[in-house]
Amino acid sequence: MEVPVIDFSKFCGEQRGQAMALLHDACEKRGFFVIENHGIDAELMEKVKQLVNAYYDEYLRESFYQSEMTKSLDRSISITDADWETTFFIWHRPTSNIKEIPNVSDELCEAVDEYIGQLIKVAETLSELMSENLGLEKDHIKKAFSGGRDKGARVGTKVAMYPQCQKPEVVRGLREHTDAGGIILLLQDDQVPGLEFFRDGKWVEIPPSKNNAIFVNIGDQVEVLSNGIYKSVLHRVMADKNGSRLSIATFYNPVGEAVISPAPKLLYPTGYTFGEYLKLYGSTKFGEKAPRFESLKTMPNAH
Repeated sequence: MEVPVIDFSKFCGEQRGQAMALLHDACEKRGFFVIENHGIDAELMEKVKQLVNAYYDEYLRESFYQSEMTKSLDRSISITDADWETTFFIWHRPTSNIKEIPNVSDELCEAVDEYIGQLIKVAETLSELMSENLGLEKDHIKKAFSGGRDKGARVGTKVAMYPQCQKPEVVRGLREHTDAGGIILLLQDDQVPGLEFFRDGKWVEIPPSKNNAIFVNIGDQVEVLSNGIYKSVLHRVMADKNGSRLSIATFYNPVGEAVISPAPKLLYPTGYTFGEYLKLYGSTKFGEKAPRFESLKTMPNAH
């Protein structure tokens, strides 16, 4: 299965319709896709990756290979309760905690903050495009994620390294899961593979990202908001014997108090009798069914 590649620049041009159709198809049938020409500064993205790699080399590599995890690898046939990764998490919205991370440099803080500022704009645009494709107001997902507040969605980044592993058959880099949140935007390694998604009964290998393309996947909350039209997808990371894999995954999520439910426009009507339906059907039989369903939603005894 090929990974859909979407040219973000086409959403502003004559090929917008084609790009919108490709996005909808990717969200509905895959649950993941790659975006190119997204407008985020390429040099900045390279700088972020270089600084994170340097931080790992200086502060995380040695402690990881001296950890109980590595010792367990040497004596285990299979490790099923842990992941072969070393990570830290950065909150950006509503407030940032990046300067609380041990040994983080000012240069890394500034680069990450600038990158996330640009990435949030991409995430918000994606939320608007998805809403539009679902037939909703373009700010529906943004409003739902904000929980009625002005500060917008909650945004955080999991910075992970999946270190080179001598026994990759024993342990997962990251065990199988779906993402709990909304829209996930991944800046990943351009050399080492490992990310896999489960679709149509098989695991699909996601190749390393070239030219600073961003890999996007859908979280559980978008599945709920879309009433199951867009689905979150099971995925995992495989450990690799030949190199360490960098992953910078940013989560555009609802705030904690946001009430999540399917968009009313996407729900079928409920609470009507079949006799009431037949009465309406008799006068609208040869028309579109969607207006008929909408009429049933507004009936006094329908709920």
